[in-house]
Amino acid sequence: MIESLPSRTALVASLMRALHSRSDPFPLLDDPWGDRLVFESERERMTERILARMDSDTRARALRTPATVLDEFLLNNTAFPGVVIRSRYAEDALRDATTRGISQYVLIGAGLDSFSLRRPAFSDALTIFEIDHPATQTMKIQRIQQCGMSLPPSVHFIAADLANEDLVSVLARSPFRMGEKAFFSWLGVTVYLTRDANLATLRAVATCGAPGSELVFTYVDQAEFAPDASRSPHRENARAVAQIGEPWISGFNPDEIGNDLAGVGLELVEDLDGKAIWGRYQGANTTLRQPSAGLHIALARVGAGERVGERR
Repeated sequence: MIESLPSRTALVASLMRALHSRSDPFPLLDDPWGDRLVFESERERMTERILARMDSDTRARALRTPATVLDEFLLNNTAFPGVVIRSRYAEDALRDATTRGISQYVLIGAGLDSFSLRRPAFSDALTIFEIDHPATQTMKIQRIQQCGMSLPPSVHFIAADLANEDLVSVLARSPFRMGEKAFFSWLGVTVYLTRDANLATLRAVATCGAPGSELVFTYVDQAEFAPDASRSPHRENARAVAQIGEPWISGFNPDEIGNDLAGVGLELVEDLDGKAIWGRYQGANTTLRQPSAGLHIALARVGAGERVGERR
């Protein structure tokens, strides 16, 4: 991302969640805040960029209903179903984790996630830590204040550039309780980081989280980076985000993800590709399409054995 600006992909993801909430007759996620957290000026700029890429005939048709241009673009974006479903999956796993006594929730690369604003009933006992780049987080806090909202003291915003500061250090300067179990979510981020940076963050989760802590994260199949995948719909999205300064950098091999996690102190609980993700949620009557096959959502757990960074 461009260091001085909020993440463009975080803005788009927020708008996608809101659009799904208000347009799908059976939404998987109720996110009325997704629109409100994005400045109107940002939505106007997005619409202008979409129109600029159209040929003259398509643009003329779109301008008959200009208010729908951005929504139509988002609905037809290949990333749309994955953005929605990953949030639903994470919150389902979080809800289950709270029944096992987990009371700390850490959002790594929180973006404009609105969980802290929506506060589902099961979140009452949670202490929430939102970690994100200063530019994105500053904008989010500003929008929350402009909307007249105040959050409870159990919500903590921690501005950090994880490219320059490790997660252990970030959480050490917060009220996070290292000796207690926690639930971590890390959605839509790994593809923008190097493999080494991703493994470092996974290792930090294993270090910070007490045994039994859990992590939901997304990744893209490394095969999507192969030359013969250049025409994949998923890669079309990759080219689009690269043009706004947030290029894809790395993925994981699904056949090796279990070993990758074991190497940093985590146990793989579940790994779903696009087809399996769709199989999990299509029975909800949502109008969402199947996510791209190369998208994966994984659930991992900190094991009861020796934790990374500890000595016997």
